[in-house]
Amino acid sequence: MVDPVVVAPQASLPAGEPVTERFTAPEPSWATVVWDDPVNLMSYVARVFATYFGYSRAKANDLMITVHNEGSAIVATGPKESMETAVSAMHSYGLWATLSRLER
Repeated sequence: MVDPVVVAPQASLPAGEPVTERFTAPEPSWATVVWDDPVNLMSYVARVFATYFGYSRAKANDLMITVHNEGSAIVATGPKESMETAVSAMHSYGLWATLSRLER
C-alpha cells in the first residue's frame, strides 16, 4: 500500500516552495459483538467479560445486561487482528460473537 501524500494549502506555502507531509491513515476500528443466546447464564457471561477483557465486575455486568436486553453489545473495539482473537476467544467460552467494522 502506498502512503498518501498531502499537499499543504497554497496560502500557507512560502513563495515557490511546495510543502508535502507524509502520514498514514489510521487503521479502521473493529468491534467484537456478543449476541444473546438461550444457553448461557447471565452470571457466566459477565464472568467471561471480566476474565477475558479484564473489566470490573460492574462493567462486565452492564455489558451482560445490554446483551440480554438489547440482543447484542459491542464488548471491545480495536485493530482487526485483536478483535478476531477476541471473537475466537468468545467462541471458546461458548458465547455467540461476531466481528464488525465500525463506521468512521
